Amino acid sequence: MATELQNLQDMRHTASLATKVFIQRDYSEGTVCKFHTKLPAELSSRIERTLFEDTVKTLNNYYAEAEKISGQSYLEGCLACVSAYIVFLCMETRYEKTLKKISMYIQEQNENIYAPRGLLITDPIERGMRVVSFTYLSSYLIESIKGMNFMQAASVSQWTKMKRMYYVHLVD
Repeated sequence: MATELQNLQDMRHTASLATKVFIQRDYSEGTVCKFHTKLPAELSSRIERTLFEDTVKTLNNYYAEAEKISGQSYLEGCLACVSAYIVFLCMETRYEKTLKKISMYIQEQNENIYAPRGLLITDPIERGMRVVSFTYLSSYLIESIKGMNFMQAASVSQWTKMKRMYYVHLVD
């Protein structure tokens, strides 16, 4: 138990050493989940403006879709009230399905666009929907990623392992 706690503290410390760029939420249209689409200067050397804007606009569209009120979301709410919310143990809401689509989209973007350029997007859900986080990958990790076949091995656990490799490499 003590070693697990120590490893967790070490990971948090090394994570704080990583270079990260945060894209803040855009509250100009109220509290709807939307992120700024302007390319930060820190990322301009690693990614083209159009690719960055396309990614953020797609994320914004997915979040707008998730928060849209429809007949299905109304029915889910009514079923939840009638069943004392037990229905959510048996079914996945439209919002949860859209969040899964967003996670898959981010994973795809990491594999095809961002990881080869030395960046890694963190799902906004991991940051409380406040920011989209871009982490710079070390040259050691970039070479490891290029050698992998993501179509065979891409999964959330694989990315977790890659992040751990990156954090461990920072300490060395």
